[in-house]
Amino acid sequence: MKTLTFLCSLGILLAFTACQTESAKGPSFSIELPATEIDTTFDGRLILMFSTNDAAEPRFQISDGLNTQLAFGMNVDGWATGNSMDFDMDAFGYPTESFKDIPAGKYYVQALLHKYETFKRADGHTVKLPMDRGEGQQWNRAPGNLYSNPQLIDFDPEQSTAFTIALDQEIPPIEEPEDSEYIKHVKIRSKLLSDFWGRDMYLGAHVLLPEGWAEHPNAKYPLAIFHGHFPADFGGWRTEPADTSEPCVFSARFGLDCYNHIVQKEAYDFYKIWTGPNFPRVLAIEVQHANPYYDDSYAVNSENLGPYGDAITYELIPYIEEQFRGIGEGWARFTYGGSTGGWEALAVQVKYPDEYNGCYAACPDPIDFRAYCLTNLYEDTNAYYLDSEFKRNERPGHRDSLGFVDATVKDMNYRELVLGDKSRSGQQYDIWEAVYSPVGSDGYPQRIWDKRTGVINKEVAEFWRENYDLAYIMKRDWSKIGNSLKGKVHIYCGDMDNYYLNNAVYFTETMLKATTSPYYDGEVDYGDRAEHCWNGDHTQPNAISRLRYHRMFIPKWTASVASRAPRGADLTSWRY
Repeated sequence: MKTLTFLCSLGILLAFTACQTESAKGPSFSIELPATEIDTTFDGRLILMFSTNDAAEPRFQISDGLNTQLAFGMNVDGWATGNSMDFDMDAFGYPTESFKDIPAGKYYVQALLHKYETFKRADGHTVKLPMDRGEGQQWNRAPGNLYSNPQLIDFDPEQSTAFTIALDQEIPPIEEPEDSEYIKHVKIRSKLLSDFWGRDMYLGAHVLLPEGWAEHPNAKYPLAIFHGHFPADFGGWRTEPADTSEPCVFSARFGLDCYNHIVQKEAYDFYKIWTGPNFPRVLAIEVQHANPYYDDSYAVNSENLGPYGDAITYELIPYIEEQFRGIGEGWARFTYGGSTGGWEALAVQVKYPDEYNGCYAACPDPIDFRAYCLTNLYEDTNAYYLDSEFKRNERPGHRDSLGFVDATVKDMNYRELVLGDKSRSGQQYDIWEAVYSPVGSDGYPQRIWDKRTGVINKEVAEFWRENYDLAYIMKRDWSKIGNSLKGKVHIYCGDMDNYYLNNAVYFTETMLKATTSPYYDGEVDYGDRAEHCWNGDHTQPNAISRLRYHRMFIPKWTASVASRAPRGADLTSWRY
């Protein structure tokens, strides 16, 4: 057999099955990039997807959960229009890692090119990244991305079948939201971010004006800053009753039918409360800070993303306050949000303790990296596995309220690795890495762990601790910032958070309750059996309370601000 293998490798034609087996190539995919009037070349991530059903296009069926379909990814550089490219059949896949392991059968197949842009940053690095184009950094919805229509094929990993796929569709641009009586839209060029990225970079916000804003020209208002994922417009606001003629949409997460009607009703109720006689009169904003790595920046300065913390705090917020008669002082600003927004609300309070006067952080992303979900970055050696002498278990990544696990940490990271290498997937673990890590020699974020094996890089973990572990930073710096944080820190989390975020909150609570000179004098609270993203409301189920951030936290802050406002502060002009 060794002799036959050697002769086959030399290309000698022998009528033996051994030669035929070893020379079989298996399926191949040729991806066509149609010609255009102007010759163009593209860099990016080419993603090839397979689905066993036509419930949706394959590009909308790639997820962390059990019902995910198949995807494979490869980088392309300088791909010219009018040319074809053979997809790399050795490309990494999720959840099936190799093409040869795809079961034979009928599949809907689709390809998509997620375009990259070249950035020449101020730190001297040149990097290729997918710039947000108004969609909130969503690879399967990004305007300008090219894709194919799904086609049904017979796939057999043992057959040398050649398939051709044309990227002849382009995702259209997204229309900007229009101003209304109450909601205004702001977009500014950030000098700080433009200098860092080597091209014009913008920050935006959706501004909700208080009732009576136009009728009270002498009033100046506090600023309520809602942090969270990319908002297409101001969320949870509707000036008309729920449209119950729309077909009902079932929420699998909450087990509720007609959840779309519930969402609309809550939004309309908020409009009535906001414009009613007793709601506090403040400016409320939702920040738009999508960037080349994610749908938001985490609102802090970062070696990889640039000075987003300074840009939001010292450029965007003062501009909004000037344009819409904000008070413009740190005591008159507060932050709130959930999940990513919960981390951001606490982070900016900690990083800029005198620029903000209170934070309400619900279900925050890990705020103590001893509980980076279920991984202790400082003591564990591997993020994907729980190891012992004779056994290895995969580390859970997502659960429901009863503890059933439908995704592991490895699953979630492998999906990201298909969507983009070098922290370029635009997904959760990669943005944590992009924000918290030092820059690598290639200009991209240093990995907190090996994306294939899960082995943790302790030097990177130490960098994370010193710069972004919020519990550690508060404890380390309490003698300097404690007086500025007294009474300002409020944290809420369900004890069955889907991503195990409550574990970091436990550690943080212990640290805060041990503070002295001064005592932190804030609040940490938990929702019994509550999932992501419980926010402190014990009176409503999570399906409802998650829709009430503005109406929950704005009155909570305005009721307490007098105790932390400086002498002579304007506590009256905006109370009418």
